[in-house]
Amino acid sequence: MIIKSVASAKGEFRENEFLFPARVYYEDTDAGGIVYYANYLKYAERARTEFIRALGVRQQDGLEAEDKAGFVVRHCDIDYQAPAVLDDELTVSCRIIDLSGASAIMHQEITRDDQVLVSIDIKLVYMSLATKRPARIPKDLALKLGQYM
Repeated sequence: MIIKSVASAKGEFRENEFLFPARVYYEDTDAGGIVYYANYLKYAERARTEFIRALGVRQQDGLEAEDKAGFVVRHCDIDYQAPAVLDDELTVSCRIIDLSGASAIMHQEITRDDQVLVSIDIKLVYMSLATKRPARIPKDLALKLGQYM
């Protein structure tokens, strides 16, 4: 994988975690006026995408390469602690808590001000899209991810 210049990421690094801002829109809410539970996973996915972009990695390159590969979700533990509502300004954090040859475990929190609304532990596996089997995370990417443990 070649790491090259990519568009600026939304969000910022603070110490060993990445912080991504998100806002709750009408389309994110259910009939009760709170964020529909599955939409928290979308916020988390967007934050992970911006985290990778902020590392200087253009994920599309991995999908266009001859040996196509990329991260896929293997497992997710999610704890809903409090609801978000329309117009809330949220922060989604990303922090690598474990990194091995073909996988990474990331802890994510979705907060409003200082209140944790949702906590997520997610296992990501780097996978060859041709074989549908795990593949070693490229060394340059693993080094960058390892900086945020």
